[in-house]
Amino acid sequence: QVQLVESGGGLVQPGGSLRLSCAASGSGFSLSALGWYRQAPGKQRELAARITSGGGTDYADSVKGRFTISRDNAKNTVYLQMNSLKPEDTAVYYCNAVLLKSYWGQGTQVTVSS
Repeated sequence: QVQLVESGGGLVQPGGSLRLSCAASGSGFSLSALGWYRQAPGKQRELAARITSGGGTDYADSVKGRFTISRDNAKNTVYLQMNSLKPEDTAVYYCNAVLLKSYWGQGTQVTVSS
């Protein structure tokens, strides 16, 4: 069983930065594929970024060049560094881990507004 807890969301002005963290408990973290998804009001949940167990990364076109996903297996934590934030990045951000099955965190709100 894997439990995920996100943190780091909040209110930021356009052009600002935030770093999201997702701490995992349970075994198998280093073997897991990890991802950050987001869901804006009235829209479907979508992938923002993901990272494989080997460190390979993939990003949605809308966040390429602005967001960076990374992982620290020693700390059982995955991060999402978000720079040059735009109002359209406003959403609830969810951490996801896949190891035989898919696990989700509870989400953290990111609001980009002046």
